[in-house]
Amino acid sequence: MKDKKSTKIAAWAAVIFFIGTLFPYAYSAVDGGLKQLRTFVNVVEYVKENYVEPTDSDTLITGAIRGVVEELDDFSQYLEPKEYKALKSDTRGDFGGLGLRLSKVDGFVTVMSPMPDTPAFEAGVMPGDRVLFVDDRDITDMPLDEAVDLMRGPVGTKVKITMSRKNEKTGEYETLPDYHFKRQKIVPEVVYYRMLEDNIGYIYLVDFSGHSTEEMEKALKALTKQGMKSLVLDLRFNPGGLLTGAVDVAELFMGDNQLVVYTQGRKPEFYQEFTTGAKADYPDLPLVVLINQGSASASEIVSGALQDNDRAVLVGQRSFGKASVQQVLPLNDGAGLRLTVAKYYTPKGRLIQRDYRDKSKADEGGIFPDVEVKMKSDDEVKIFMQYNNLVYIPGQETPKADFTAEDPVLDKAVEILKEGPEKIIAQKAQKAQAQQEKAASDKAASAQEQPSADNADKQDKKENK
Repeated sequence: MKDKKSTKIAAWAAVIFFIGTLFPYAYSAVDGGLKQLRTFVNVVEYVKENYVEPTDSDTLITGAIRGVVEELDDFSQYLEPKEYKALKSDTRGDFGGLGLRLSKVDGFVTVMSPMPDTPAFEAGVMPGDRVLFVDDRDITDMPLDEAVDLMRGPVGTKVKITMSRKNEKTGEYETLPDYHFKRQKIVPEVVYYRMLEDNIGYIYLVDFSGHSTEEMEKALKALTKQGMKSLVLDLRFNPGGLLTGAVDVAELFMGDNQLVVYTQGRKPEFYQEFTTGAKADYPDLPLVVLINQGSASASEIVSGALQDNDRAVLVGQRSFGKASVQQVLPLNDGAGLRLTVAKYYTPKGRLIQRDYRDKSKADEGGIFPDVEVKMKSDDEVKIFMQYNNLVYIPGQETPKADFTAEDPVLDKAVEILKEGPEKIIAQKAQKAQAQQEKAASDKAASAQEQPSADNADKQDKKENK
């Protein structure tokens, strides 16, 4: 009886938690939902007492809270105390690593390639080496992400790594002497660039990290020295990253004080504009941007801004549609709440966030290209594996990517730059103007056809007589 009473108290505590903590602006709706809240308490109590397996109140209440938050969207999240603590301490900028690109091969954590100028590269770690122990902890059966987390740590701290290497003569793996590494801040390559035909520069931006803009500037200067007259900016499979990075990259091509993106939520304080703050370094460089279903977040902000400001032609496929603002709030019990409070919009007011749950909104969200070129995902992956398959070997020259995969999206971009992207931009402007004029004409015609309220009232009275 006592346990039943405590269950009911816990359930009502959860109800109060919902109302008072998660939804502080919903007090006016409490009366209308009181019946549902009582049902919730009854369900928790009945499950606690009658479910085939023993349960406890905390587990049920936590599950209910998760369900409430996850019902909102795919990005809001209830964080249990352990998860919230991990989120607060996950300051990757203060963490270092060894400079290893790793994968699971035959059940072993295997080195795909050491990154140049990193502790692993300088120590002579070779592609194909297997990582067996991290600080004497066996990682053979450990998931890859957990093994990677063990190798990471604060910059300057030390870690012991035990590896094995294949003997080319016997084919057997032999354990190597232990490596004693000092962790460093690892700066992975985020920009790949090369010159195409007709002095067309090409830049593939991997993501928008803290040094993306700096690497972009270096690439642009190098291509300019090589005689670049136009540019293809490839944002396919770019998952995004820092908002500041997106604004800074857009600023390289857009004029002073132009709107890049804005956020808007239910509350006025969540409205914020982000504009370019300096004169563009390349304001007149003909530009084509490549996007696909893997382009998300910051890459959508950049492509949407360049498109809305008629600064670039977009080629490829519709982007992923992920651009919302989450705010993390601490809760009384050490838990946390990651809640979506606003969404991102392009300069012309297009919503970037895509609602995958509501099929009626299938045409909303994401960035649509000006010129659509469809490709199978498998074929697109082959294109980018040309970069990802680069293997760095200590003591040998830096390898060059072998660009052999067919890329009709890039081919189309080159074609547009040869003909002049301003043609497509002009056609797009004419089409938009025609649509606006048609909408205005339809509205005027509708207003003329609609009888006035007085005439309609008189007609109704006449018919009633």
